Amino acid sequence: MAEQKHDPLPATLPQEPPEGGGTPGRYGVLDVDGPSMAPTLAHGDRLFCRYGGRIRAGAIVVARHPLRQELFVVKRAVERRRGGWWLLSDNSQVEGDSRDFGPVPDELVLGRVLFRIVPRPSLLAPPRPLERLLDRVPYALARRFGAFRRVVSQ
Repeated sequence: MAEQKHDPLPATLPQEPPEGGGTPGRYGVLDVDGPSMAPTLAHGDRLFCRYGGRIRAGAIVVARHPLRQELFVVKRAVERRRGGWWLLSDNSQVEGDSRDFGPVPDELVLGRVLFRIVPRPSLLAPPRPLERLLDRVPYALARRFGAFRRVVSQ
């Protein structure tokens, strides 16, 4: 399960989400702990996120675990459902997502991950115009720019 570690960081980059949830315009740094978002994210990756940022399907988000609210999780927001966002791990072999705990209420989804800082800096939330353009290129190339497409097997 991807979760936030509590290593000290400079005060200009808050490690924990703000009290009471995401406040629009606040930014923070998170560390990935676990394999749940592989291959997109790996254990030890450092992420930059925007708390209170607008969430859309396909975005990687930081949220409070609905059953253990002291735990922060990093998951993919797949779709809106009655009761909140359906959050899934990119690694389908790992448990600990909406398949276990159901939709996550909006107030527990704190923000959107914008990019990975280390070890390989990469954009994880392309702007909407770039995302539309990336829909037209091969998926292997689009993933390098943070695009995500869910493949539905028939």
